[in-house]
Amino acid sequence: MRILYQIPSINTIYAGRTIYYGYRHAFEDLGHAFRPLTADDNPKEILTEFKPDVLFTSLNSYNLKYLPAESVKIYKKHGTKIFVNIPFWKSPMSKLRINETPSISEKEDYVKLIKSGDYGDVYFNNCERGDCRMEDFEKTTGYRHYTVLLAADKTISAPKFSKKFACDVSFIGTYLPEKRKFIQEYVLPLKEKYNLRLYGRDWTALDRFLNIIHRAGQYYNIPYLRSFKKYKPTLEEERQIHRSSTIALNIHEDYQKKDLGDLNERTFKIPISGGFEIVDNVPSLSKYFKDGEELIIAKDKKDWFEKIDYYIRNPNKRLPIIEAGKKKVLKDHTYHNRVRQLLSIYEDL
Repeated sequence: MRILYQIPSINTIYAGRTIYYGYRHAFEDLGHAFRPLTADDNPKEILTEFKPDVLFTSLNSYNLKYLPAESVKIYKKHGTKIFVNIPFWKSPMSKLRINETPSISEKEDYVKLIKSGDYGDVYFNNCERGDCRMEDFEKTTGYRHYTVLLAADKTISAPKFSKKFACDVSFIGTYLPEKRKFIQEYVLPLKEKYNLRLYGRDWTALDRFLNIIHRAGQYYNIPYLRSFKKYKPTLEEERQIHRSSTIALNIHEDYQKKDLGDLNERTFKIPISGGFEIVDNVPSLSKYFKDGEELIIAKDKKDWFEKIDYYIRNPNKRLPIIEAGKKKVLKDHTYHNRVRQLLSIYEDL
């Protein structure tokens, strides 16, 4: 099959980049033709040249800027099936987060577009079916909401222990507003007792300012500004960091810990790297992982610090959990699994 995946800028330094490469590597490894649709491409020319069987896009102003609904309609007329990654029907995110898509229910043009039948064939995101954030989507639009979890890329080579990244505790992520209180209370105090290392984006005011410029350069497709910042650590270094840390922390945003919850990509990336994961308490975690056997869920603040201290003092206790967690992800939670799920949906169409 021929898969066209819209990602306006492959140079994004946020999660969209790793998700894109996860799907790309999985589709190609399974024998499918795959190419990105970026802000530099002409959608009509790509349709003629590539003739995709499936187009993956996302419902937001950024993607619509470079692939308008009128262009999607032309793809559909040529037989391409359109898979749309959607935002929440009722978003819990602050309206101050200008880089996040608001609730679909608050965007009359989005609702009208979906109901018209001229846009997507399949609508999905990583939110659980039945979650209150997606309530009324199906009833209002007439389309089913599919849950497609994030995952891990199994095509990246298995990391080896690296002295460069060795530490007691590590965290790789973005210092998002909805995480800052948790990080200040649960993570930063760890440096008083342990060798703590933090990696990612937005950790300083200067970095946040430069990232705003970077995102603006991508939104308006301005040469240099769209790519002057690089994704760090690299995908390979992320694996090494997880593997070389006694404990690799996973932290979700506050809204993800409510109702059924949804799982971030770190949930799967840490175990597949051979890392030992301690994660905050997200309701749906227990649906996919066995707490205490495949990863460690910290139920509250006291539990968080006690479990970190226990496994720092008893590192050998981690080993069977690391092995079981990696086995579970390789079995059920790689992008190969997600591709097979999406192709099954395609067949049902």
